Formats: sequence, structure tokens, C-alpha cells
Amino acid sequence: MRKNKIVILGAGYGGLMTAVRLQKLVGVNEADIVLVNKNDYHYETTWLHEASAGTLHHDRVRYEIRDVIDRNKVEFVQDTAVEIKTEEKKVILENGEITYDYLVIALGGEPETFGIKGLKEFAFGITNVNSSRQLREHIEYQFATYNTEEEKNDERLSIVVGGAGFTGIEFLGELTNRIPELCHEYDVDFNKVKITCVEAAPTVLPGFDEDLVKYAVSHLEKKGVEFLIGTAIKECTPDGIIAGKKDEEPIEIKAATVVWAAGIRGNSIIEKSGFEAMRGRVKVQKDLRAPGYDDLFIIGDSSLFINEEINRPYPPTAQIAMQQGEVCARNIAALIRDKHELEEFKPDIKGTVCSLGEDDAIGVVYGKKLRGGKASFMKKVVDNRSLFMIGGASLVMKKGKFKVF
Repeated sequence: MRKNKIVILGAGYGGLMTAVRLQKLVGVNEADIVLVNKNDYHYETTWLHEASAGTLHHDRVRYEIRDVIDRNKVEFVQDTAVEIKTEEKKVILENGEITYDYLVIALGGEPETFGIKGLKEFAFGITNVNSSRQLREHIEYQFATYNTEEEKNDERLSIVVGGAGFTGIEFLGELTNRIPELCHEYDVDFNKVKITCVEAAPTVLPGFDEDLVKYAVSHLEKKGVEFLIGTAIKECTPDGIIAGKKDEEPIEIKAATVVWAAGIRGNSIIEKSGFEAMRGRVKVQKDLRAPGYDDLFIIGDSSLFINEEINRPYPPTAQIAMQQGEVCARNIAALIRDKHELEEFKPDIKGTVCSLGEDDAIGVVYGKKLRGGKASFMKKVVDNRSLFMIGGASLVMKKGKFKVF
């Protein structure tokens, strides 16, 4: 009897969760499981803002994939998916191709620049381990260089963050903690540093609790952040940005560092492979399969799952991707056992916490509003829980966050 071949593309939150759940649900005689990922490590995307600011070493945000999968049950292939040929049931990789009976697309998202001129060329992103390292080293270089030049260039100490959503605010929280350390280390006057956050939407953290948003803005303003809300970046240049409010004359903000943290879209392979999508995201069925396919699941950033209460998509969060991975694994196990009653995905949002630095945060957990130290504690609980769900207690002991107050 021929075994089914299950191929999982991507070892982010959703893909890795699918793999570790499948290896427990499916016997070696039932199916071959193959996990394909560009890197041989998984990185905690929700920790990248810390690595980018330099408050957490980049090696702390990643761990080896082989350390958390059962290599007797899951074959790991380090390669990059290029295209999916659904009619032939195969995936084209950079270094070959792989066939499948069941496919899980969990490739994660890509930065959405909304066509803004110059962003790809001149702005830094918080998208992976290497981009975070690059940003951290660039900021440190500006501080290290500032006092070595005869003619001081204050633009070296000017940082613009585009976007006041979760990524932007969490990065600002870490950055405002790191700046005093950099000033001390490189003999820079703290008052020379300028941090500007530019957000096109009419509010910081759109959709978040208003009282908590006020707390976050006040906290960051006290640490030197200037917010330009309802202001869109029109262009990014080698010298900074051009931005402006609607119906107002654009202004130029000169800065040696521009960070883009204001948008994510699905993986480009989605559209390249012919799926009907919106900004690279496929509106999946309730069982997480792509419409029209019995053998193909899409989870994480490249999936679009509608919250029927408000008729809007759920945000592409790690929490939802991991929950999708669990349901996806159970549904594939059911299919290979010829059970066609599949489980519907029902997101269970336990809470949302936004960090404002090492010891401060805001959040809503089980319906209760939290701020300050209590919210920061819950943020670390959430971070440790995601490690535990993938790799158990050993991974928590190795990579977890234990400095709670």
C-alpha cells in the first residue's frame, strides 16, 4: 500500500506547528512528512523588534528546526520554494522539485510597500534575522561614527519609523530603551537624538483599546518619540522621507535611518502559482483548504480567514497561525484515514499584548485590560508558551524569557 506524502512549505509558526503535531498524529507507516524551509532554523518573528533594536542578541530569536522535529518521522529539506504546480501536484524548488499528495503552504508574509517610491531601496525592514542584524548594526554604526567626524551630522542620530501598528510600536519600545545605552557608549548627547513615528492611519495601534493606546503613546513620548499621526509617507529617499497629511503640503524629514514597519502581504509564490488572492493572501475555506482543492491547505500570513462577526479578516498573528497549524494537522490526519468530515477552524483569541520595552507593555488578556509590569509579565508568558507548544519544556529552558520584573 502506497504511503501518502505530506509536504509542508515553511517552518514559521504555522508550518512548524503543523509538522510537530502531524509527527504525533500520524504513524510512519501512514505517511511520509516533508518539511521544506529556506533556513535550517525557525525564528520567532514576534521577537525580531528586540533583535533589531539591539536589546536581544539575534541568536536568541532562533532555534534549529532539527531540534524540535522527530527526524524519524519528518524529513527536513533546506531549500526555497519557487512555484507550486497544482495540476501536477509538485513544488518547484531552487534546487529541484518535490511531489505531494497533501500540501500545506505556510510560507509567511512579505513586506507590503503599497507602491511607495524608494522604500525597497532605502528603508530597513524588520522581516527576518538578517534584516534585524543589519538594522541593529546600521543604527550602532551611526552612533559610532557621529563623534569621529569633524563636522557633526545630526541626521545620523535621526531615526524615522514608518508605521504605528504592533511591529512599529514594539520596535519603538525597545529602541527607546537602547538609545540611552548607545549615547553612553559612544559619548553622544541624548538630546541630539530624534525619533519620529509616521502613521497614515488616524490612530496608533488601530483597533486596540483607546485607553491603552493613550498609555502607550504617552509612555513613548516621554522617552522622546514624536508621533505624526494621519500622515502618510509619500517617498523614501537616501536622505530620509517625504511625508504629509491629506490636502497639505508634504514635508521632508531628514534621517540616516528609516525603518518600514507598516504592512504585510502574503508570499509572492501564491500569485505566481495562479491562486486567486488579495495582496498575496487566499481566502481559505473553514477547514483551511484553498477553494477548489481537496489536497491543499494554506495557513498563516498567506491565508485570509474572515471574522464573520465583523466581516473582516483576522489579523495575521502568530497566535492564529499556530492554531491553524493544529487544525491543519488534524484535518490532514483525517484525510489520510479516509475521513472526510473535517474540523472547521475557530480562532480562540486568548488576548493581545503589545510590548513597550523590557518591563512595560499594554494588553487585553481574557477580556481584562493590563498595562505596565503586569502586561509585560503576560507578554513573556505568551512568548514562553509558544516555545512550549513547539518544543516542550526543553526549548523553553533553552530560549525562554525568565526576567519577568
